[in-house]
Amino acid sequence: MAKAISNSALLDKTFRISLILKGLDGVLELVGGVLLLLVSPVQMGSVVRFLTQHELSEDPHDLVATTLVHLAGTLTVSATLFGAIYLLLHGLVKVALVWAVLKDKLWAYPWMVAFLLIFIAYQGYELVVAFTWGMVLLTAFDIFIVWLTLHEYRAHKARSATPGTQSPETRKFPARKR
Repeated sequence: MAKAISNSALLDKTFRISLILKGLDGVLELVGGVLLLLVSPVQMGSVVRFLTQHELSEDPHDLVATTLVHLAGTLTVSATLFGAIYLLLHGLVKVALVWAVLKDKLWAYPWMVAFLLIFIAYQGYELVVAFTWGMVLLTAFDIFIVWLTLHEYRAHKARSATPGTQSPETRKFPARKR
């Protein structure tokens, strides 16, 4: 019995930490989206060249630095606008859902799972087109969060279905007597 309680507590903590990381990721996406709206592709290219010039002076064939300079040089206004809108929408939805789940809003759990499953499918496509270990790790993390979210959702539903217990929402807003 004590082991089951400690496993449940560990899963709860892991779930909260994972959600907070996902929320921080959403905040970074919002910041990135705003930066893409404020910084022109030419300015971005200048910043990338400035940041990579030292590395390229030491090793003109550095893979990361040359790739960054190449990508910055191919940015267009429309690609930057698309990236900004994508990051802003994705970050906003992610932050809102993470906030709602952390506030124990039962409706947010299925939405969180659906949202993550859509992006897992997209990330799977990206892995087929251009495999990167970063995308593999991100996808694995998202799958893990989906599993944790489903686990927590089922636990919430079981607690609210048990007679004599109240969900967090019911405790906050008890039914009024007429």
